[in-house]
Amino acid sequence: MLKNSLLVLEALLGLIVIVTVLLQPSKTDALSGLIQGSKTETFFSKNKARTKESMLLKLTIVSMALFAVNTLALNLI
Repeated sequence: MLKNSLLVLEALLGLIVIVTVLLQPSKTDALSGLIQGSKTETFFSKNKARTKESMLLKLTIVSMALFAVNTLALNLI
């Protein structure tokens, strides 16, 4: 019973990791700012901790950590 619930949790965490990684913004947008020269004093640079990208990054890190812990727990059972 415990192993089955951990397997279901593993599948859900795997899907969450995949979706959050795919939703991350590409880094090629930042390269165009290098060439064109962009201001660093924007609203998003001042409030970077509240943006959608930072929340997505935090969710990705947490879900990857939970995925790793769940994988270790499955391996020990």
